[in-house]
Amino acid sequence: MGKPSDLVQGTLDLLILKTIALEPMHGWAIAKRIQQISNEVLQVQQGSLYPALHRLEQQAWIRAKWSETETGRQAKFYSLTAAGRTQLEREKQSWSRLSNAINLVVENV
Repeated sequence: MGKPSDLVQGTLDLLILKTIALEPMHGWAIAKRIQQISNEVLQVQQGSLYPALHRLEQQAWIRAKWSETETGRQAKFYSLTAAGRTQLEREKQSWSRLSNAINLVVENV
């Protein structure tokens, strides 16, 4: 069995976009929310998270703004752009197709 931190290739973008869809969040909070919502199964490491955030920002799917955290520290808060909302819908549809196909193989082979 794979390590709990293993993510299916390409799902990190979907998880990040979905996580910040409701409110802007800083990187550590994004990782903690994914871990929390997945019942501690998914753990996004900093070495994966921050390059993904940078890539999503370069693609203009998210924007970053420096702001103060709840503890008084400065951090980049990430939020979805209009293009990011469109991409989130594409990613969700793609994930649905992929997960349905995998379920078909797992359940029927």
